[in-house]
Amino acid sequence: MNLTIFKAHKLDCSNSTAKEMKMHSIDAQIEARDSDIEVLEHIVLSDPSEPEFGNSKLKDDTEDKSKVYKKIAGKFGNLLVSMRENLFVIKRVFQNLWLQYVRGENSDRIRVYQVWPGNNVFFFHGRFVCGSDPRGLLLTTISIILSSWIFAVYTGNDLPNHSTLIITVSVILTVTVLVNLILVSATDPGIIPRNDQASVEAVGTSDGTRRKKITVNGVELKLKFCRICKIFRPPRSCHCAVCDNCVEKFDHHCPWIGQCIALRNYWFYLTFVISALIFFIYIFAFSVLRIHHRMEKDGIGFIGMLKNCPETLALVSFSFAATCFLGGLAVFHVYLIAMNQTAYENFRQRYADSKNPYDKGILSNFKEVLFVPLPPSIIDFRAEVMPSWQIKSTREVFR
Repeated sequence: MNLTIFKAHKLDCSNSTAKEMKMHSIDAQIEARDSDIEVLEHIVLSDPSEPEFGNSKLKDDTEDKSKVYKKIAGKFGNLLVSMRENLFVIKRVFQNLWLQYVRGENSDRIRVYQVWPGNNVFFFHGRFVCGSDPRGLLLTTISIILSSWIFAVYTGNDLPNHSTLIITVSVILTVTVLVNLILVSATDPGIIPRNDQASVEAVGTSDGTRRKKITVNGVELKLKFCRICKIFRPPRSCHCAVCDNCVEKFDHHCPWIGQCIALRNYWFYLTFVISALIFFIYIFAFSVLRIHHRMEKDGIGFIGMLKNCPETLALVSFSFAATCFLGGLAVFHVYLIAMNQTAYENFRQRYADSKNPYDKGILSNFKEVLFVPLPPSIIDFRAEVMPSWQIKSTREVFR
């Protein structure tokens, strides 16, 4: 019995020992887990800016590359800045050359065209008097040159016979049209001088009014007073709102040329319209001939021509529209010449209720417009102008 009690006691001791060992292992696992949690918390809460050896090396490489990039960008930026400065210098040199040798605005002497109050643009030291808006003139010039180039390259060489002669004639017509265009756009149309020395109130007739009447061939005409130019406009004159000038025998302001059409350039305008009409009729006729030749030779229709020769079809369409426009314009001005009217007078119906005092018969009217020498310009735009301080000193001397 004692042996049995001893064995039971020994079994209880062994069980308790096993339980203690098991408890120790559990405690060890808990402590290990707690230590792992502390390590993780330390990693999470630590400053990420504290790199290790590998990260520091990578950061050094990145900083070196950024420095190189910044250095390259700085050199490239300096190169761009220097190029920009050089371009500005070249632009300034060309502007000075343009103003000195073409416009003549860097001259020490002050000339009339440099201080002219109108909207005109002057070239070659006041020798060329152009309108204020060159866009219409530029568009017209490009249209003529482009039409001639397309005809010479695509149409003229494709004609069966005498292609060289046909192209030569087209070039001669092109030069003629461009010369007339330059003459009509760069000639003084008949600008009337302004009365800058007097005020609007000071200008008037002997009875104190600003109205004048004159008699021309038995017809009484009223002279209108221009408040801008401060003058009584001569008969058949008008103030052009675009160019800001009073113009003698004003016909109209042509937007396609950018210039007033009046007394001194009307003849050039007629020659330009007629020569341009002949030029576009010539191009239209031979372009249609080329289309007809290609249709017979290749046996293609309109769709085939549209695919194979689109430039010729475009040239035919444009030349046909230009021919219609210029033909109508030419007929209208032939009628005006026969009646001895200007386009402005016809538009305003100036002689609807009275006799036209300038009508001398058809033959005399054509002779007056086409066979009379060109009158000289009233204003010498190249004349020297006395500065205002010199005018004041001169007045003080003569007092």
